[in-house]
Amino acid sequence: MSKRRCLRCQTVYSGDARFCPRDGSPLVDVAGEAPKRAPAAPTARTIERGVVKPPTPQRLDRAGTLTDEVLDSRYEILRKLGEGGMSYVYEARQAGSGETVAVKVLSPKLSADKTAVERLRREAGLAMRLDHPNVCPILRLGETEDGLIYLVMPFLQGELLSDRETRVGPMPLDIGIDLLVQMCAGLHHAHGFHIVHRDLKPENVMLEPNDDGTERAVIMDFGLAKDKRSLPGMQKLTATGVILGTPEFMSPEQVRGKPLDARSDVYSLGILAFEMLTGKLPFEGRNPQEMMIARLRGTPISVLEYRPDLPPKLAKALTRAMETAPEKRFVTVEEFGQAVAQSVKGGLLDKLKKRPE
Repeated sequence: MSKRRCLRCQTVYSGDARFCPRDGSPLVDVAGEAPKRAPAAPTARTIERGVVKPPTPQRLDRAGTLTDEVLDSRYEILRKLGEGGMSYVYEARQAGSGETVAVKVLSPKLSADKTAVERLRREAGLAMRLDHPNVCPILRLGETEDGLIYLVMPFLQGELLSDRETRVGPMPLDIGIDLLVQMCAGLHHAHGFHIVHRDLKPENVMLEPNDDGTERAVIMDFGLAKDKRSLPGMQKLTATGVILGTPEFMSPEQVRGKPLDARSDVYSLGILAFEMLTGKLPFEGRNPQEMMIARLRGTPISVLEYRPDLPPKLAKALTRAMETAPEKRFVTVEEFGQAVAQSVKGGLLDKLKKRPE
């Protein structure tokens, strides 16, 4: 049986795995483990030429139609949850344990794209290091025999923040502040590992119900996450001219293709909070491109213009989070969360301080 070694952690695996299940790094063959058989001696008889069969094509076209199939002999696909430009997401049942999980399969058009595959590997390698109640971790990176690359994540029971905003409109102040502080806590955990999310938006936040009637905000999809200590080869994944993210929530430095740090997530979270509390965006434009230009040249609309009932200190905190220059924003997302919590009166701040990690 062939053996392969992880380039990063040096763990040796047996079988046909191509990526390390611990950190997502590619596996290389271990020299000497599978000696080649010596060629047979030539014979005098004439050998008939057989029909050469073409290699079995990769069935990557099935990535979007996996419902009712068993993926990689491990996951019974129950239903499709959604799809985007990069992947299809399914609800699945894990063989053996019966645990319900979410499986994210790379889309066919990107499966052959080395850059896209590298980004997916890095998503797994980074997110496997995260362990926080307000962050959705990656449990496993896998690849099927016919070339489908997939990620396994916990299945979250709840409602997307984007769906909640569409269904009920702007959040009440107490609920919005609570969820925002939770998101700050989750991001602060990721930033502690030098990981920047880079694609914060309501579609990437799940609201899970707690037993006490409250809700837990869980940040998902670190597909655009980037380790600030990336090697030069990794940094080329976002070469000049390639902008990754969602236009409405990008920081000005992300729009410009500049290096990013935690303050870029502070900016995006400020826009997310503005929309969560008002149902509107803090910059005006007829399309995402015009709004990007507005972020580069203008100042955000005050949240008080749409919600005059909100505390002035909260408006000040949101404005600072959305400063065009990174050096004028909060240095850390934790500092932003503290400013948000302290902007409200009453016992909410004490309640948030007692929230278990």
